[in-house]
Amino acid sequence: MTALDLEKLKYPIGKFEFPIEFTPEYLSAKINEIESFPERLKKETLHLTNEQLNTPYRPDGWTVRQVIHHCAESHMNCYIRIKWALTENNPVIKAYDETLWSELPDNLNMPIQPTLTLLEGLHYRLAFIMKNLSLADLEKSFIHPENNCEYKIKQLIGTYAWHGNHHLAHITTLKKYKNWN
Repeated sequence: MTALDLEKLKYPIGKFEFPIEFTPEYLSAKINEIESFPERLKKETLHLTNEQLNTPYRPDGWTVRQVIHHCAESHMNCYIRIKWALTENNPVIKAYDETLWSELPDNLNMPIQPTLTLLEGLHYRLAFIMKNLSLADLEKSFIHPENNCEYKIKQLIGTYAWHGNHHLAHITTLKKYKNWN
């Protein structure tokens, strides 16, 4: 496998790029993607066997099961970060090691149904809060300690819409390659 092939497997929809402008239309479209993510993920994964769920989407990559659980963990962190940014003045958030989290027993062995259910409620809440943000709220921010960078809530909306689509593409690309229906 070439480096280009591996890069395409890592980023099947490409890397995230911030828009030039966060227009209301852009934000609305991204919130709709966030809102629909759990249903799209469930449609692609609920029928998979344990063997399929335990298949990595690329060499040295996470299994489908780990990807599903990772999405819930990452998006829970998104929700908490938005709440902190809305209620504190530019707080420094807590980072987590997603690789270490992915190696814990729940991510390796737990059924996906509870996580799919969690994502439904979480994304309902994410979309609800995002749809009700004021222009001032969209500018509120937090500091990420890994790179000491400031991230605004409006940036999170695009980033997490991409994140869900990115991991969903890992799964759909694998399904297509393996001819899983």
